[in-house]
Amino acid sequence: MVSAQQYKLVASCAAGLESLVAREVGSFAGQDITTAKGVVGWLGTLESGYRACLWSRFSSRIFLQVDHFEVANEEALYSGCKLIAWEEHLGLGTTFAVDCTLSGESALTHSRFAALRLKDALVDSFRERTGERPSVDADRPDIRIHLHIEGSLATVSLDLSGESLHRRGYRVTGCVAPLKETLAAAIVALSGWLDDDTPPTLLDPMCGTGTLLIEAALMFGDSAPGLSRSSFGFMGWRQHDARLWERLVEEAVAREEVGLSRKWPVFLGYDADPRVVAAARKNIEKAGLEDFIRVKQAELARLQPPSHTGLLLSNLPYGERLSETEEVSYLYRAFGRIVRERFGGWKIGVFISNPDLIDSFALSWTEKFRLYNGALPCRLLLGSAPDAPDQPFRWPMKSCSGESEFANRLGKNMKKFLKWSDKEGITCFRVYDRDLPEFNISIDLYGKWVHVQEYAPPKTIEPELASARFTLALHDIREVLGVKRDRIFIKTRQRQKGSEQYQQKDSRKKMYEVREGECSFLVNFTDYLDTGLFLDNRPIRLRIAREALGKKFLNLFGYSGTASVHAAMGGAQTTTTVDLSANYLNWTRLNLALNGFSETAHGIVKADCLQWLEENQAQYDLIFVDPPTFSNTKKEKRVFDVQRDHVHLIKLAMEHLEPGGQLIFSTNFRMFSLDNTVQDFFDIKDITRESIPFDFSRNQRIHQCWELRK
Repeated sequence: MVSAQQYKLVASCAAGLESLVAREVGSFAGQDITTAKGVVGWLGTLESGYRACLWSRFSSRIFLQVDHFEVANEEALYSGCKLIAWEEHLGLGTTFAVDCTLSGESALTHSRFAALRLKDALVDSFRERTGERPSVDADRPDIRIHLHIEGSLATVSLDLSGESLHRRGYRVTGCVAPLKETLAAAIVALSGWLDDDTPPTLLDPMCGTGTLLIEAALMFGDSAPGLSRSSFGFMGWRQHDARLWERLVEEAVAREEVGLSRKWPVFLGYDADPRVVAAARKNIEKAGLEDFIRVKQAELARLQPPSHTGLLLSNLPYGERLSETEEVSYLYRAFGRIVRERFGGWKIGVFISNPDLIDSFALSWTEKFRLYNGALPCRLLLGSAPDAPDQPFRWPMKSCSGESEFANRLGKNMKKFLKWSDKEGITCFRVYDRDLPEFNISIDLYGKWVHVQEYAPPKTIEPELASARFTLALHDIREVLGVKRDRIFIKTRQRQKGSEQYQQKDSRKKMYEVREGECSFLVNFTDYLDTGLFLDNRPIRLRIAREALGKKFLNLFGYSGTASVHAAMGGAQTTTTVDLSANYLNWTRLNLALNGFSETAHGIVKADCLQWLEENQAQYDLIFVDPPTFSNTKKEKRVFDVQRDHVHLIKLAMEHLEPGGQLIFSTNFRMFSLDNTVQDFFDIKDITRESIPFDFSRNQRIHQCWELRK
């Protein structure tokens, strides 16, 4: 019988998957299995080749060798191809297409030309015997012929698969960079999820169009990946054994029915983009798995384990442009933090395209696989979540006695503020605010880091004396806090003119991660006068977090986006951050990514706020306006003065407020006076006192704040 004949068969695959394909080939009764980069060869019957087409989860194409011969030039190629008994493989009514690959040094250097010479030989062979020739159909041929030339050896094969085997037939739609089904199956196989007789919950927190989950479900249900395909390359081949194929399909259907009757684990996927979630659901339904896989819209920030144990497995987003790499690294940091805090006892697997970002997760990996997504080198990282979450940094309670008046005051302040901060769960706060006239500095703690700001001394104080006092203060700070120099950052504050406070002071670009409430933020201690997190506005941000649930939030003069992140963490339906500075908007993107939020629901707009308010029509439930005291834009030649322009600003912003909504207006301009006309137009409440935090209670004029309603 035809099916008993031995053929030379070859499977092509993505680099790194050869061992998986070889294992499959062994289960297809393959013999004399050989592997090379991207290919697995074997001897087998036609049934072995058919099984590979139907069941291989990791192969791209299956080839059946027709002939091989030496080629020294194009004429030798033409002659060798013409000697093949083509009538055994296709007829005059069979359409065909030829493709060619070259490897090694060869006399033929152009693959398209070599493919053309094979086509000519085939056509001439038919024409000489019959006077007619079969037709070429490059798009949908009945049979595909593959020519491979390696050095001086030409191999002619039939492509049994037709279309690439990664096209399972269930993908209705894809996303921007869909994961190939063959690679997704390999990721599941290498993760070890199927090693147990009863695999645990499988959770993909960034599932895209659901490919990983679908492939895992097909594997668990013992469903042949080729069962949903309507055609294969061998179906137009003259030696196709239809009965054999029908028997294999019936066997696959029976196995699938048994698989469907098993007790299934939980398959759960999330994605932030509702359009992508809709596409995933369509793909899942087309695959016939809607009863087994659930996909929901949710941000990474909301991720919670649905069970005590399981596998968290995902093809994580990657930045296609170099400028996106930093944002992706902070998204990976958010992923790692969420895993450490919430997923103790779970197995973890991530597929990433940038090996340089492996350390971003701050997780220990037990296995690392080198794989390729097309030509892109990637890594599959496997490990386990730690059993216990990270322990937050805590300042030790030390004796407040010291050798100087400043040391004594700082020690007493530390005792008072540490007790308060521990009770309130606050990690970034001020511990000294120019308490003693002789020591005109402020000291802020950002987690384990110390931020010291020296203010210009009065003109009555000699510069040498001021310098000596500051040196003494730095010594006492190190002694009282027990910190080394590398954890102390020093800035000198002079009276700023215009927008000088927002200008870059240095260019180290070093970011440090700190916590505030449920949020993480990036602060910069060196490059700007301000760190990116205004500590005196902490109660306002926490209030926004409490009131943002289900609301549309607008953050004008958004700075580093900290209020937007709090609103997002509080459950805001959407957030919109508007600022004219590209640097601050990028900072906002990084802060959002650091907390596991995407720009799908959290818009970032580069615009002059007043102009944007005039041109935009959107409505919001909660608006935060914290303008600079003074700013100017060179391009538009627009000057903003908060005292002069606040009435116009507030009126414009209130036009965007939904009925029943509220606007919070804050300013740090100490000489600011709210215009009476604002009170004539709106219901206004002064909330300054409740917005001043305990650690700034010595300075009740640090800012002013109002709540406005229509």
